[in-house]
Amino acid sequence: MKTHNWNIRKATIDDAEGLRNCMFMAYSEYQDRFKGLQLPPMEVDYEEEIKSYPVWIAESGKEIVGGLVLVFEQSSATIANVAVRPDFQGHGLGRGLMTFAESVAREKGYQKMGLATHVLFSKNVSVYSRMGWTEVGRDDTRVYMEKQVSK
Repeated sequence: MKTHNWNIRKATIDDAEGLRNCMFMAYSEYQDRFKGLQLPPMEVDYEEEIKSYPVWIAESGKEIVGGLVLVFEQSSATIANVAVRPDFQGHGLGRGLMTFAESVAREKGYQKMGLATHVLFSKNVSVYSRMGWTEVGRDDTRVYMEKQVSK
């Protein structure tokens, strides 16, 4: 089995293009389910994301292989986007990014976190459930989940 090494660090403006490429690769795998429509993370201006929100990247060597965007509001911490490049999926990086997000939220004093994933991403819902996330609602396009992160 091929193993991958990575480290997670705060994104800088210089990471914007690499992050965009990583997100594009990660979400491209779902394109067939959306009949050619672009998913929102594929259209984001990642330079603006890095300026506006806490963003971290996972890198292996000099390549960006994963990304995490968090949003901290007065009463909630939300995973706005988490994605792993396809060739790094299945090796624990997604779980590593999720665990990292939870630790950041805990350090900032949040007791729970939220996220939303697309209803067609049933595998994600299953993975998040195994990681302790609970479905709290859904609409036509999204599944909303929460997790207690306080100790």
